[in-house]
Amino acid sequence: MVRRLLREPLLHFFVAGILLFGAYAVLHRGSANAPDEIVVSSGQLENLKLQFERVWRRPATEVELQTLVDNFVKEEIFYREGLTLGLDRDDPVVRRRIGQKLEFIVESAEPPLPSEAELQAWLHAHAGQYQIEPVYSLRQVYFDPARHDDVDAVIAAAKRALDTGKIIAGDATMLPASLEDVAATEAQRVFGTEFSKALGALPVGAWHGPVRSAFGLHLVTLSKSSAARPATLAEARAEVERDLTTARLQEANAAFYDRLRAKYAVRIERGPATDPG
Repeated sequence: MVRRLLREPLLHFFVAGILLFGAYAVLHRGSANAPDEIVVSSGQLENLKLQFERVWRRPATEVELQTLVDNFVKEEIFYREGLTLGLDRDDPVVRRRIGQKLEFIVESAEPPLPSEAELQAWLHAHAGQYQIEPVYSLRQVYFDPARHDDVDAVIAAAKRALDTGKIIAGDATMLPASLEDVAATEAQRVFGTEFSKALGALPVGAWHGPVRSAFGLHLVTLSKSSAARPATLAEARAEVERDLTTARLQEANAAFYDRLRAKYAVRIERGPATDPG
């Protein structure tokens, strides 16, 4: 009977409660006449209302609002009493959470917007990060090597015909016969990497090939070809402003931590060295 009683979870809870309230009484000795005040501000009340509306898609009734306030007060009381009893100490979850909240507050700070000169200086110092892609306008004629016994001869004959102004259809394909003012990445998406890379070496105005793609072989003529170039501030303003602001925020966060770190002396207590042998 006694053993079964000692194993009863309710008894364990009861004993833990006695110990907890005993510690509470010791820590609060002499303070019974000075109860703490809990103020539910108008801002907190409005926040409770908004939280309810976001969840339930309607305003809270008076009864529901009172329940929200009661729960808020209960949570605040338990929080304060937990701090008084030192329940926050030596708890890795609480330590991590508080540290994360402070870090979030620091990282949420909005640095001042950079000036035009500062944006231009950043762009100049990091020009390689802001490149305007090559742009092409092209026509292509497709040939499937699997459909021809001598595809090189077929392509050579087609090229001679195209050079004289004739229209050559090539093999049937779902690929577009032409692209107008497309960036290199779009040409790569349609025809593959090898084809897109080859375009940069082709002069404008004549038929060239065969150019290999992910699908087969092509004769290609370019009516427009612009090489990659550094972007102007007008073209890359959003990216430059984002990157400069991010870099400044990271620098400010690092400086803030360095100032905090300088306030503390760190001492590492190491145990006696052990002989691995």
